[in-house]
Amino acid sequence: MSKVVERFMKYISIDTQSEEDSPSSPSTEKQFELARLLAEEMTAMGVSNVRLDEKHCYVYGEIPANTDADIPALGFISHMDTSPAAPGCAANARIHRDYDGGVIRLNEKVSLDPDVYPELRDYIGCDLIVTDGVSLLGGDDKAGVAEIMTMAETLISDPSIPHGRIGLAFTPDEEIGRGADHFDIEGFGMDYAYTVDGGALGELEYENFNAAEARIHFRGRDIHPGSAKGVMINAVRMAAELDMMLPQEQRPEYTDGYDGFFHMTQLSGTPAEAESRYIIRDHDAALFDKKIELMRRCVDYFNAKYEDSVTLEIREQYRNMRELIEPHMFLIENAEAAFRACGTEPVIIPIRGGTDGARLTYEGLPCPNLSTGGHNFHSNTEYIPVQSMEKMVEVLTELARTK
Repeated sequence: MSKVVERFMKYISIDTQSEEDSPSSPSTEKQFELARLLAEEMTAMGVSNVRLDEKHCYVYGEIPANTDADIPALGFISHMDTSPAAPGCAANARIHRDYDGGVIRLNEKVSLDPDVYPELRDYIGCDLIVTDGVSLLGGDDKAGVAEIMTMAETLISDPSIPHGRIGLAFTPDEEIGRGADHFDIEGFGMDYAYTVDGGALGELEYENFNAAEARIHFRGRDIHPGSAKGVMINAVRMAAELDMMLPQEQRPEYTDGYDGFFHMTQLSGTPAEAESRYIIRDHDAALFDKKIELMRRCVDYFNAKYEDSVTLEIREQYRNMRELIEPHMFLIENAEAAFRACGTEPVIIPIRGGTDGARLTYEGLPCPNLSTGGHNFHSNTEYIPVQSMEKMVEVLTELARTK
């Protein structure tokens, strides 16, 4: 088993799921288990200036330059938490060797079927790390963590690879939009960085969604259904009615590429009281603002119809980093060259999501995103080819190399 796979299998056995409704930072204490392990491993392999933020659960380290060349300090960043969208501890992950192109049965009810996931056919002959069909795998983003850690070990153990000052950072709570909240950019001390938090091998991204979260609270009027005529106002039905007012073609299941969307992530309640939650996304800032305004207008309409019984809370999460990356396009060119040097053709695509890098870019640390090699993130059908992870270690090492 290669070192990157060995690390990955160890990391995914640790439950680091973040919690959206938690007010603390980190949102879950269990993220510290992986953070402390990474700090110990970094110290043991010879990374300098290793520090763990004991309050907010960030891990930092540095590899000193081994050349006198005047080149920018370059950071690599991944997040430690896993998504709350599915059970988050992949303790029963396994390696499916020499994939033959058929159906992989994960358990009695869940399978990886190439008719459903056609990209599986790209990996015939590869070794796929898969889940047990119950939890997500955690490749988002423990694959990135394992790849960065293995790159660091490669640079330290092989001084013949010339490189400038390299920074390593691992963050909590990225999956709930808080990964950059307490990131110490000044202490990190890098001129530029890459997040390693993307999908299929070769992906290179410097555009992401503008993003917001919306919570809508509905106050109904409950009464015994036998005497409800003309009196009852069902809060759950109000939530469903408002959802139908939003453009149906702008749901995630009908969009791709640069299309934005409204996505209801949660609906809960009773006839007396209900709450719906949405994420709102668009690459185009003007269209994003129009989506926010449309949701406000829908709520205003409901308050006029239902006697001020609806409240709306919108929290902006991050903005598209493209305009701030474009003055530093050498970062994209260098990444393209690194992929090609390692025999992989880069594919520049917009991120249909966000990364810590989007926030960090707006805070002064330009930070495009690189692939990890994984597929089906946030799902119990998540998988990652071993060969893609091993190739990403080569790519990161090449990217760190002094040009």
